[in-house]
Amino acid sequence: MEQKQETQQNQENKNPDEASYEAKDIQVLTGLSAVRKRPAMYIGSTDVKGLHHLVYEAVDNSIDEALGGFCNKISVAIHKDGFVSVIDNGRGIPVDLHPKFNKSAVEIVMTKLHAGGKFDKKVYKVSGGLHGVGISVTNALSKELIVQVKRNGKIYQQKYQYGKPVAELQVIGEVEPKDTGTIVKFLPDETIFSTTEFSFETLSSRLRELAFLNKGVKIIIEDEKTDKRNEFHYDGGIISFVEYLNKNKLPLHKVIYFSKSKNGIQFEYALQYNDGYQENVYSFANTINTHEGGTHLIGFKTALTRAINNYIEKNKIKGAKLTSEDVREGLTAVISIKIPEPQFEGQTKTKLGNSEIKGLVDSIVYDTFSSLLEENPQIAKTIIYKCLNAAQAREAAQKARELTRRKGALNHGSLPGKLADCSEKNPAKCELFIVEGDSAGGSAKQGRNREFQAVLPLRGKILNVEKARLNKIFENEEITTLITAIGTNVGEEFDIAKARYHKLVIMTDADVDGSHIRTLLLTFFYRYMQQLIEAGYVYIAQPPLYKVTKGKVTKYVYNDGELERLMNEIGREEVTLQRYKGLGEMNPQQLWETTMDSANRTILQVTLEDAVEADKMFTLLMGDQVEPRRKFIEAHAKEVVNLDV
Repeated sequence: MEQKQETQQNQENKNPDEASYEAKDIQVLTGLSAVRKRPAMYIGSTDVKGLHHLVYEAVDNSIDEALGGFCNKISVAIHKDGFVSVIDNGRGIPVDLHPKFNKSAVEIVMTKLHAGGKFDKKVYKVSGGLHGVGISVTNALSKELIVQVKRNGKIYQQKYQYGKPVAELQVIGEVEPKDTGTIVKFLPDETIFSTTEFSFETLSSRLRELAFLNKGVKIIIEDEKTDKRNEFHYDGGIISFVEYLNKNKLPLHKVIYFSKSKNGIQFEYALQYNDGYQENVYSFANTINTHEGGTHLIGFKTALTRAINNYIEKNKIKGAKLTSEDVREGLTAVISIKIPEPQFEGQTKTKLGNSEIKGLVDSIVYDTFSSLLEENPQIAKTIIYKCLNAAQAREAAQKARELTRRKGALNHGSLPGKLADCSEKNPAKCELFIVEGDSAGGSAKQGRNREFQAVLPLRGKILNVEKARLNKIFENEEITTLITAIGTNVGEEFDIAKARYHKLVIMTDADVDGSHIRTLLLTFFYRYMQQLIEAGYVYIAQPPLYKVTKGKVTKYVYNDGELERLMNEIGREEVTLQRYKGLGEMNPQQLWETTMDSANRTILQVTLEDAVEADKMFTLLMGDQVEPRRKFIEAHAKEVVNLDV
């Protein structure tokens, strides 16, 4: 009501000219000024995701050349001065004058939205690019951009600032006529983005995908700041991708692969079952990772389920009718479609919406997979019995879930007795501290802010869910307590909207046992509540390692490096040093001041920069295969500074 009165008062104070809304008031933004005015409309956001999108737009141009068969090497570099460069050995952007604009084609591509060869299907039959706005957006949102083109035996160069050319395209050198390609080097505008720090891991994840999806293309990424370097080159394409995803897992058969082209659409899929319980399916459209799925993924899943059920029925194999969930247990698959006119939808524009694709993919997958089962009875037997076991486990999980419900757990209205809840009801303001042991739990309950901080103590180490199906999870009291406290449920019933806290803080001791418990909890969140990580709800507390007292001054120190610096600063004479072996050694006030008080604490947000590498790491550390884990520990043992045994 108050807001309404304020608006009316403002209108009364305006003069008639200011209040008018006529044709002359319409602002027309030309060229790239619209991009700088509303950058999120063109790259999704101005946070770290939008920042990385600048690189993807430049790389997509090189990938278009690779898709056309004109490029087989792409190099990306993060430079010390903040610039990023993308280099390819494609044909080079055309440099001749554009007949309509009387400017070089390079300048047109760099300064006009939706300009490029991909809109003429004679140049590129299929092209990548998520938003379809092109490299001009990278130019618009860069403080400085330099483009070099090797073409016609010459090196051409043009510089831009804030999207505008500062000079004409000029020849700066000569090369062999066969030496062609494009170099784009740009510096993001720090006034546009919340951060201009590029993540080597995030870029590596995307470039690795592109290398798998464009077999034979070598993609290199280097970070001058950290000396990190990755080289991706896979002649096996998505077959290599599936093998990579199943590394450190136990595959049940060789990789199955099919590809088919129809009506200008190219579709391929590769799949392999392993003895694990997790589904790992990646879908792509024109090399874009369709995280939200779409019509191609629906068609794939439907056809796979139908083909397996038909085989069971035809061969009179005993067992329940399989659901799509049963068929996907332990399945690793990559599906990739290349289509002339993709239609992306969904919140992040990573969901394929072309309606005709569902039927096409369904038909291809059903026919090819059905034939494979018929022609390879041993592979068919392995897959069928894997799926039937999954169906039995699903039924057992349902019974366990219902039994747990009858006991009072998993109900939104009944909370676990050991949970000390907070009084605030708005989840966005609430924090849940998941604490190791009753002793630390007691300190945390006494030291917390009861208004918005809840505490859930866990007894001992929870179940390793990497080695357990859902039915075993529901039989584990500590995990069902955690599921109930969070409120989202798990599996097919998971609903992030029901999360009771938007900060889930894992708070364990700073020793080996604490690290193990933290890893077990992260494994559970990653495998069964991954959306909580993606939403940014999961955190790790950083309790101090030492309490340093000298005279009347007390300081808390969080690692050995920090301790050494403090000792050099204050001197070592008559210093009292207490090393905390566990959270329970801190009284409630100390725990509040150092680890729980939002004004003083440090907590680490758990993010998912590279889903493929995260999956590999959880499999490596928590899976059944001992040998890869032993090799990993041997390789990284020297990196461990402190080890409490």
